Amino acid sequence: MKMIDVGAKEKTERVAVARGFVAMAPATVGIVRRGESEKGDVIAAARLAGIMAAKKTPDLVPLCHPIALSGVDVEARTRRGGVEVVATVRTVDRTGVEMEALSAVCAACLTVYDMLKRYERGMRIEALELVEKKGGRSGHWRRKSR
Repeated sequence: MKMIDVGAKEKTERVAVARGFVAMAPATVGIVRRGESEKGDVIAAARLAGIMAAKKTPDLVPLCHPIALSGVDVEARTRRGGVEVVATVRTVDRTGVEMEALSAVCAACLTVYDMLKRYERGMRIEALELVEKKGGRSGHWRRKSR
């Protein structure tokens, strides 16, 4: 194993967007919407966890380069059947931020689960995926609609 040498690459603006979904029963979605979780504001905690995870990605993922993030935006919102999380991560660096965006979504989804497991153990974290990436040698990539 080795960390890929990116030293010769040019610094460019790079953006990655990832998403995930925590599937749950309608009653559990209602708890989130009404702000009735005993642990507090599920949406705010998920957003904060996502931001923190993006910043700590090299500590979580072996061989992932530490890079200077210029922006991390994590959105969490209730949807029919659960909570959707979308993370957008930006940098001007020599390597992309896909792993940071995916880490942000993972941590945010895990936080939603943790804050609601008292009410429903059968929740599922699903559809974790990279949605879009821009910048770098490979240019712009966007997931095709299903």
